Amino acid sequence: MEKGDFKIKTRHGDIKLPAFLPDATRGLVKLISSSELKKIRVGPMVVNTLHLYLQPGLKVIKKFQGIHKFMNWDRPLLSDSGGFQVFSLIYKNPKMGKIYDDKVMFKSPLDGSRHILTPEKSIQIQFELGTDMMVCLDDCPPNESDSKHLKESVERTISWAKKCRLEYDRQIKKRKIKENERPLLFSVIQGGADLDLRRKCLEGLMEVGPAMGWDGYGFGARPVDEKGNFLSEVLKYTADLIPAGSLKFALGIGTPEDIVRCAAMGWEMFDCVIPTREGRHGRLFFWKRNHKTQETNHKQPQNSKLKTQKFYETVNIVNSRFAADFSPINKDSKLPELREYSKAYLNHLFKIREPLGQRLASLNNLEFYIGLMEKLAA
Repeated sequence: MEKGDFKIKTRHGDIKLPAFLPDATRGLVKLISSSELKKIRVGPMVVNTLHLYLQPGLKVIKKFQGIHKFMNWDRPLLSDSGGFQVFSLIYKNPKMGKIYDDKVMFKSPLDGSRHILTPEKSIQIQFELGTDMMVCLDDCPPNESDSKHLKESVERTISWAKKCRLEYDRQIKKRKIKENERPLLFSVIQGGADLDLRRKCLEGLMEVGPAMGWDGYGFGARPVDEKGNFLSEVLKYTADLIPAGSLKFALGIGTPEDIVRCAAMGWEMFDCVIPTREGRHGRLFFWKRNHKTQETNHKQPQNSKLKTQKFYETVNIVNSRFAADFSPINKDSKLPELREYSKAYLNHLFKIREPLGQRLASLNNLEFYIGLMEKLAA
């Protein structure tokens, strides 16, 4: 794989940067088929290592020679490490598992069965999935954790990254994968809101990396503090630390304005459940009619925050004012359904709880996000 001219080459096609990766958590984007995703120009997506490991399980996925054929998707896929889900599970309920220096033990939220996740196992699972991009297992604590806990998280993240890289190299050799066919490998920078710890984590990862190499780095943990404030300073500081030539993945981000702000900082890849989750709840994203393309240009200085808040709007389609709105859902859409069905009809679908409404709203929002990436790249 090569990176250059804002493009990544993978076995399943090129990825233009910046890129938004919809969350196909369990091997699907909820309610939407692969053919529909292609119609709105979706390229790479993210699948969840932990969820796929638990269900349907590797035995099933192996029969399809990997996740691509299983979910009928011939474009690039990135697999996360499964760590964020496991750690979230344990932090919400300590009875669900325990974190050790070399592994995480947890109970399946599906049936209560016990499992162990190690850095090596996470990489092994991702190779069985056959994804084009992989993420190292990291220790992902809440940002409000105390200094001692955050420091332990950074040390564990560095240690696990080394183990992940060694296992990655073993798998490459074992499977006889050629250099131009190998999956990209991302390590993750932890440290909460502590700038010194973010720097220490990156330096530790780079000590592992020079001889072994990382294709990119991810921003670890949630991008907001315990009060919901966006960690702009931390994100900018972290992006500036990452060495030139390495991909910058802003994990879990986000809202359209946060994507624009992070793109201005140098972040190139984004993933989030927002477009589809909000769509299923009847919230739709639309371009403002008077927006200007340059207002969302990723080359703008970071102080363009006020401008970025003006380029789109959201509406709650369940609102009664749409019950008699016979204008198209989105007259500019590439999908005939969004051009031909009315907002009144979509309002009706949500009122009667018809899944078709959720599907149309989700498609609208994904198309908006893909369009945002295209404008950022212009």
